[in-house]
Order: sequence, then C-alpha cells, then structure tokens
Amino acid sequence: MSAVAPDGRKMLRLEVRNSQTPIERKPEWIKTRAKMGPEYKQLQQLVKGEGLHTVCQEAGCPNIFECWEDREATFLIGGDQCTRRCDFCQIDTGKPQALDRDEPRRVGESVVTMDLNYATITGVARDDLEDGGAWLYAETVRQIHTLTAEREAGATKVELLIPDFNAEPEQLAEVFSSRPEVLAHNVETVPRIFKRIRPGFRYERSLEVITRAREAGLVTKSNLILGMGETREEVSEALQDLYDAGCELITITQYLRPSVRHHPVERWVKPMEFVELKDEADAIGYSGVMSGPLVRSSYRAGRLFQQAMDARGAAAGTVQAARAV
Repeated sequence: MSAVAPDGRKMLRLEVRNSQTPIERKPEWIKTRAKMGPEYKQLQQLVKGEGLHTVCQEAGCPNIFECWEDREATFLIGGDQCTRRCDFCQIDTGKPQALDRDEPRRVGESVVTMDLNYATITGVARDDLEDGGAWLYAETVRQIHTLTAEREAGATKVELLIPDFNAEPEQLAEVFSSRPEVLAHNVETVPRIFKRIRPGFRYERSLEVITRAREAGLVTKSNLILGMGETREEVSEALQDLYDAGCELITITQYLRPSVRHHPVERWVKPMEFVELKDEADAIGYSGVMSGPLVRSSYRAGRLFQQAMDARGAAAGTVQAARAV
C-alpha cells in the first residue's frame, strides 16, 4: 500500500524514507521568550483587524516579536504551490494556480497599512511561467516603493528573496531593475549534499545569481542552514564561496524539521558554534552577520541592511581618502 501525505497525495519515495525517522527532540537552547512590546501589539491588532497575512504569523516564526517591534514583516508571493521541492522546506510542491497580477498591489497596500519600515518579499519558484515569475517579484518591489514614497518616516525598504530563475539573464535583469534595497538568494547548504537537499537548484548557479546581483550594484545576502548533514569545515568553505561570489550579508541558522516527511535533523548545532561562525564570517569580511539557532533569513533584516550601508560608506570614504593623497 502506498504511503499517503496529509494533503492526500501519494508520498514521494524520499518522503517515505524520511518518515522512517521520528521527529527529533529539540535541545533546551531551541526556545525563545515572547517579548510583546508596544509596536508588536499595535501591529498584531492591525493585522487581525484588517485580515492581513504575513509569513511571520503563518509560519509561526519565533522572532515575530522582535521583528514586528522594529516594524518589519515578511510576505510570500506567487501562491502556496512551488514547482520545485527542497527537502527542508514546508511549502508544498505542485501545480501553481494562474498568476495573480493584482497580488503586488495588494501586498503593497498591506505594507502601507502596517506602516512598515522594512518588508521582506519571498515567494515560490514559478517554473510554469514563461518569465519564471520575474515580473511578479519585480512589480511587488515597485508597488511597495511607489505606495510608500510619501511615507512620513521614509519609503519602506524592501528585501527581495528570490529563487534562482535558472540564472536566465533577462529574468534576473527584470528583477534587478526594480532596485530592492537588498537582493537575497539563499544557498542554504554545502556543495556535497546540495543536490540531495535542493535537487531543483545548483550550487554554482546560486553563486552566479549572487555575483550578478552584486555586479548590478545591489546589496547581496544569503543564508546557510546547519544540521542537514554538512561538516563544520564545509560550512567554512561555503562561507568563503559566498563571500568570493559577492555576498555582503549572511544569516546562519539551525535546521528545524517541518514534518516527518522532511529531511531528518542530522545534528543540533550548539550556540557556541554559532558564535564561532559569526566571528569567522566577520573575519572573512562580511558586512553583516546574524548567526544563531533561531535566526531566520529575514531576522533583523533592516539592521543587517544598515550594516551593509555603513560598510559601503566606509569603503567609499577610504577610496576617496586614498585618491586625495
């Protein structure tokens, strides 16, 4: 008898194999305290009252209290069905619905209503579309910038977390032309296990996306998830690879298994190792680093962006000083 997933479909062989390993017991350091400040409470009431939807709530992110206190939130675009399957990701794989061309405007209006300082936009891979969804991502950035242009505290800054668009030049050019404050593409894991964890992506192609974004003048960012079978040495090598590709900002986090169908947790990384990895990434030359068991790629995103801006400003000042000599 074939195994059946909770959504009623036949489970993939990989999912059947994964499900043979029970959900792991989390160590004591995988916990957070709810600190509900005034900004968080205001946003919570607003989102509930207006019927808005954010990834922060729907994914049960442990950092929602801190991010909302900074008036930062994350939105998912492109639907709830991804055309690719990564073994760590809780988003379903399947045939997406038709493109909703009004979605960028609605997301922009949600950002206005929430009066956000910083919005992270992420989404599913849309290989079913001729442009891979490039217009959708770009238009969402344009709508947010346009609709918040007159905001008293300044236009909302946008971080765009994209799939690789198969590194197609025209699709990347469309996305880059929207000029998000940060262009993020998450590599997530190391070369040796990359194909097993992310079969629809390629490690070198992901590095190429980051390089092209940096060449386009955008602030670049990526993420590494630990605990999926990588070694400590491989993490160091991946950090160097990303930096050499042009990555300025990096987040490093612990893998938390979404369900029994997903890749088992291979190891629980102790907090001290995250501290060591932050020190290592700082020494490599990253402009900003967030490293910890409960860090997520959009955690304190606005603060990381500011660190990148400060680093770029310092670098520009150094160049000008050298020229003046």
